[in-house]
Amino acid sequence: MATLSIHFDPAVIARLTSASGDDAIHVTLSLGGGSDGATAAPVIPHGPLAALMQADLLKPDTILTFHQRRANRSGRAVVTADGQLIVDGHSSPFPSPSKAAEAVTGNVINGWTLWHAPDGSTLDQLRRKLDTE
Repeated sequence: MATLSIHFDPAVIARLTSASGDDAIHVTLSLGGGSDGATAAPVIPHGPLAALMQADLLKPDTILTFHQRRANRSGRAVVTADGQLIVDGHSSPFPSPSKAAEAVTGNVINGWTLWHAPDGSTLDQLRRKLDTE
């Protein structure tokens, strides 16, 4: 019978132990390190965020956020390596910023102008930066 061993980087363990009940922890498992020397193929981003990711303006595991004061709601999403968004409270990833924003707000909304990167810029601002380069 085969044995499955899961090894976590110490930083992952530290993050898991310091997480509060409101934190979402995303863990990606990949096969690799086998005796045949096979390595997993790199994940290539696709969809609306692909160009930003390929230009290194947006990276996997980036946390995007928004806050709407009038509606008193906020959202948090994590960018996946393939260019989708995992929104807190939802088990399936969303293929576009607008679909991810709609999942949080319940309204059809422009996710490009709603979601903010950690530096405060919107996805639309990053996209315009890409167009000028």
